[in-house]
Formats: sequence, structure tokens, C-alpha cells
Amino acid sequence: MVSRTTVRLIFACDSKLLAPAFFNSCSTRQFSISSNRRVFFPQRHFLTLKDFCENEVKDMLWVASDLKQRFKEKHEHYCPLTGKSAGLIFEKRSTRTRVSTETAFALLGGHSCFLSPSDIHLGVNESLRDTAKVLSGFLDILLARVYRHKDLEVLALEGSVPVVNGLSEVYHPLQALADFLTLQEHFKSLKGLTLAWVGDGNNIIHSLMMAAPKLGVNVRCATPKVGRSKNVHICISSRERSSQHGTSLYCTTDPYDACKDADVLVTDTWVSMGQEEEKKERLRAFEGYQITKKMAAVASPDWSFLHCLPRKPEEVDDDVFYSKQSLVWQEAENRKWTVMAVMLCLLRDHQPLLDRPAF
Repeated sequence: MVSRTTVRLIFACDSKLLAPAFFNSCSTRQFSISSNRRVFFPQRHFLTLKDFCENEVKDMLWVASDLKQRFKEKHEHYCPLTGKSAGLIFEKRSTRTRVSTETAFALLGGHSCFLSPSDIHLGVNESLRDTAKVLSGFLDILLARVYRHKDLEVLALEGSVPVVNGLSEVYHPLQALADFLTLQEHFKSLKGLTLAWVGDGNNIIHSLMMAAPKLGVNVRCATPKVGRSKNVHICISSRERSSQHGTSLYCTTDPYDACKDADVLVTDTWVSMGQEEEKKERLRAFEGYQITKKMAAVASPDWSFLHCLPRKPEEVDDDVFYSKQSLVWQEAENRKWTVMAVMLCLLRDHQPLLDRPAF
């Protein structure tokens, strides 16, 4: 018989979007960390990693690893979502989010319905409230990639099916999960790693900051003044969580300072969708923030590099991007396994066959 270790967590959640079942299951929840446990997040939405406690974030990564092994390595036929339908609302264009979600949901046995801006205009011809209620009658789950995070919150509040954040201007939690899965695979453990973010204070670093303390990861951010996050509450929340979990959050304008002794160097676009008119100004402001081998020389000797893609040469040079330290292709593929894990665990319980990793 497998021995079982349980951890009792007292977790304070400040989200108003979670169903009552969440508070019954997480606020004083007992987590078993044995490998014969089932993972399920009923009556939940996936809008930000802030809404998930330490063991739930680890569970998502565990399930993603398990599904990757089942489908990619063992070529299993596993269709737990047969008969389920997913709606994909994309206000913003995408390659990785769309392809990873459609292929992931199909592998699980489900059917996805893609809704482009020409198919649906959120809040234009029909109120968001009405759209949420109508789509809830057709679908089992909804993933939305939107310009305004508040639109996700309305869809979650007014609908009756789980809502997944495929990207908003505030958070990109699916990308953060893929990043941490990639680092878990590469380093075998996340605890104690230092992640250096060089670039814009955008939705991805927001999501990394929400999850990093729960995984034992230290974060060092270097952004120019024009790139500083306008969401000060996210930085404050992350700093509080870092204090609770014994990790650190350090912010600077000096990229070399941020990269010093870091295990992971991460960057992203300097001009996000919707900022095209600011492009010239932003490119000038980000001069000196390109990740190069010279910058990487101050990092840990076994440093690695991440970029969510698509990449522009001014963000990172070829010597780093195409180097053996670059994990970008593995990172991109892991978008598939993490969105698969999230959507599966929101819709039904799953028992991983893989032993739970030592995070």
C-alpha cells in the first residue's frame, strides 16, 4: 500500500469569481501527495494563477506531465472528454494558443468551436452577460483570448460553465504554466530557482509572479520606466506571497543586475498587441534590454532561456535564441500539455499514472 502524506493548508482566497464549492474544498483542504490521488477542480474558472493555492498549481503541472507521457511517449488512446464541447473566443490573433487548445481538446475526445472576431463581437451586437448565458447552453467550457480582463470576469460571473483565460492584458496563466513545466523538466525541481525577467512588465510576468512563490521560485525583474507594470496591486500581491513562501521578488531597471546568478533568463515582446502606436517610443526605451551572451555571462553557469514566441531579434540575439541553453521549442510544445491539463481538470477528475514530481 502506498504511504500517504497529507498537508493541511489554510488558504485565504480573495477572488469573488470562485464558486462556493471552492471555499469548502480549499480554504481548509487536505492534500494527499501520493501518486494514486485524483485531481479535479469542480465549479472553478481559470482566470489567474492567483486563484489557485500551492498544491493546486503543482497538481496542474503534475497532470500536464502525466498527459504528456501518456500521449507522446506511450501513445495511449485516452478520451475522458468524449461528448464535451469547448468554445474558443479569440479577439486577438494566435498561433500557439489556438493550435495547442484545439489539438489538446481533440486528443481528449472533445470537440472545439472556434469563434473569431468576425463570428462574435463581445459586447457589441449582444451584451457580454447575454453571450455568456447563450454560450453556456451550447458548451461545456469556454476559453477566451481577449483585450480586456474584465470581459473574462463577466463571462465567468454570468455564465454557468468554466471559463479559461487564453490571454488578457493583465494575465496569461497558460503561458506561465507551460514555462514552469518546461523548467521542471529541465532542472528536475523548481524550488530555489531564480528567474530573471528582462523586458516589458506585461501579462506574462504578472502570471509568473503569481505562481513563482508557490513553486519556490525567486523572481528578478528588469524593466525600463516605460515598461513598468501599471498593475501595482499585482506586484504588491506577489511580494506578499514571496514573503509567505520564503522566496524573493526584486525589481530594477538594470538588466545585468536582474540576470546576476539567475538560473533562467526570460523575455517577451516589447510591443504587445494594442500598443502598435507606441512602437517607436517603446523600442527606444528598451535599448540595452536585448538578451545576449554578454548579458547571460553574469547568470548562473547552467542558465537556460525562455521566450513565449513569436520572437523579434531586438529582444534576444540569435546566439542566445538558437543556443543549446534555449528551451523555447520545448516551452512552445508544453502549451499543449498544460492547456490539456487545465481543461481536463476543470471538467472531470483525473488520476495521474505518473508519480508526482518533487517540485
